[in-house]
Amino acid sequence: MVKDATPVWISLPINLGRLADIGEWDQNTGGSSSLLYSVGAAATIGAMGLWWMWSSRPSLKKITQLVDPDQQTRELPDGSRVCKYLKSDALMRFIHSDAKTVYEAVRRGARVSNNGPMLGFRNNHGEQYEWLRYTDALERSGRFARAMRALGLPVGQQCFVGIFAKNRPEWVLVEQAVYAFNNVLVPLYETLGPDASVHIVNQANIELVFCDAIAKTKGLLERKSACPSLKFIVLITSANEELDDSVREDAAREGVQLLSLDDFERMGLRDEVASMPDVPPSSDDLATICYTSGTTGVPKGDVMFSFLPLAHMFERVMQTAVYCEGGSVGFFRGDLRLLGDDIKTLRPTIMPVVPRVLNRIYDKMMAEANKSILSRLVVDAAVGLKTREVNNWIVRNNSLLDQIVFKKVREGLGGRVKLMITGSAPLSETVLTFMRCATGAIVCEGYGQTECVAAATITIEGDPIPGHVGAPAPCCAIKLLDVPELNYFARDGAGEVCVKGTNVFRGYYKMPEQTAETLDADGWLHTGDIGRWTQQGTLKIVDRKKHIFKLAQGEYVAPEKIELIYMRSKYVAQCFVHGESLKTCLVAVIVPDPDVFPGAVKKALGIEGTMEELCQHELVKKLVLEDMHEVGKKAGLFTFEQAKDICLCAEQFSVENDLLTPTLKSKRPQLKAHFERELCTMYDKLE
Repeated sequence: MVKDATPVWISLPINLGRLADIGEWDQNTGGSSSLLYSVGAAATIGAMGLWWMWSSRPSLKKITQLVDPDQQTRELPDGSRVCKYLKSDALMRFIHSDAKTVYEAVRRGARVSNNGPMLGFRNNHGEQYEWLRYTDALERSGRFARAMRALGLPVGQQCFVGIFAKNRPEWVLVEQAVYAFNNVLVPLYETLGPDASVHIVNQANIELVFCDAIAKTKGLLERKSACPSLKFIVLITSANEELDDSVREDAAREGVQLLSLDDFERMGLRDEVASMPDVPPSSDDLATICYTSGTTGVPKGDVMFSFLPLAHMFERVMQTAVYCEGGSVGFFRGDLRLLGDDIKTLRPTIMPVVPRVLNRIYDKMMAEANKSILSRLVVDAAVGLKTREVNNWIVRNNSLLDQIVFKKVREGLGGRVKLMITGSAPLSETVLTFMRCATGAIVCEGYGQTECVAAATITIEGDPIPGHVGAPAPCCAIKLLDVPELNYFARDGAGEVCVKGTNVFRGYYKMPEQTAETLDADGWLHTGDIGRWTQQGTLKIVDRKKHIFKLAQGEYVAPEKIELIYMRSKYVAQCFVHGESLKTCLVAVIVPDPDVFPGAVKKALGIEGTMEELCQHELVKKLVLEDMHEVGKKAGLFTFEQAKDICLCAEQFSVENDLLTPTLKSKRPQLKAHFERELCTMYDKLE
């Protein structure tokens, strides 16, 4: 477990430039069960004709293009590329001169919003969101910061503070409190596992941890003997979770001072610390150590929904950009089953999302549409017509088709979403185009890693071409290096993606050898991903350098590339491709989508049953494998890259069963061990 918790050493200047298993999500947001079943066919066709004439009018406003969409990057003398948005070869370090750090960004937000709402929360179903304004948030975080001084924590970069909590307003208050005296924030999260939490506390020499649940507090106390540096725990509990005497006794026995958040905050009012001035960081100071396996210029009044873990850099960067512009962030209640209700109540205008969420929305809509020939024809026609607008750089949600066909999708997202940014994993071209049509929102796709503070590239607003991840962010340059063993060469516009700029991390904390493997002497971050420049000067991720293996006949195989292709099959939700150096072919474990698979199998074969029963049926397996081969052939897979046999599994890969990392990437060693019997059976049968 600890191996998956690689510490990334990051400073956070504001420099991105302009531009999960989701539980019950589909119940509350994705359904389009009333597409237009109450609308007659003739009326529908007539309405679509009127809409088509309306949509063809030249007066529809197009999105302003920041750069020439046909040439979005330019080449520097060293062969690297930068976004054409830059007016010189110098990379952007910050957007606003008064917001060079996360500390400064929030204070700028307070000014430009005129003390507007900053942090939103709700406790119970039926309640509206309550808001903490910027000055109130800064006052509370100031008391937190001074309470740390009252505990004896030092000022400056040598002090590391842990937070072990789900997304909530207090998470941001603690973060700002840490930065107020130039300390360093270290997030922990449950999915790394208890052993990794101990490793983090020890490696960062953490004395103070903020916890949002008694269970997490007990877990740390049970392992206190392995965490000698831990001295203080501040418990952020909900209204219905009170601190009992047994936990206090456990803490006292382990020599840990346990404080409620209220008691801790009152310590910040003590005379000896209350008047202490802030000691803010500079843009070159260390902000956070992130353990892990944007658009700026946000208009005032925008609201972002927060549910992706704040322990990940993607969510942190998005929130910082919103605060910098005086926007607001509303937090989900911490229960994924209530996510849809929280979204509908908050009605956000900005949403960071991961492909898994968008895939579920798309799959649910298509499953409903496939219930009748008419509804599928209408949806396909609506997507086709709106795609014409999207391809013409027109984004809107006020057409007749928006009101008839796509209304449920928008309402499921609150009805006000204007900007969605997706990252962390590739998104299929079909789903991306559908979401742009159905939401009438700007949907941008980004690419990056924790090691480059989440974002290395991002698509420009309104770019209609799917299948790429945009141009380099203005804060960095990108170059491609030869990978001869996979036949990728920079002279052909392909190779390993390398990133250099102010967003690149300093290195892995206390791990110089691993740092040297990833960060070269010239400051280039070697990502391990294979990219290709498109004709438009944007980057397309096509392969992975890591996890490459050689088959018995000497052919190199990149399994992650194959998995991404197979996931385009309508039957495949998750995929694990496996091969061995002593074998001549590949096999795969396939997890079908439970929302789509039973209906698709019934339609194709007339076979019904539970997910478990269908996954054991030989005809069903044959159907899925044939479709995978067809998808692979269309994508250009070589014969040796096609799986020769598959095993269907009803249980999804997840963080909980230790088959996915917290960022929802496959844990290949764990997958191999988990399915060892099935893999051996497939190879035995093939031989």
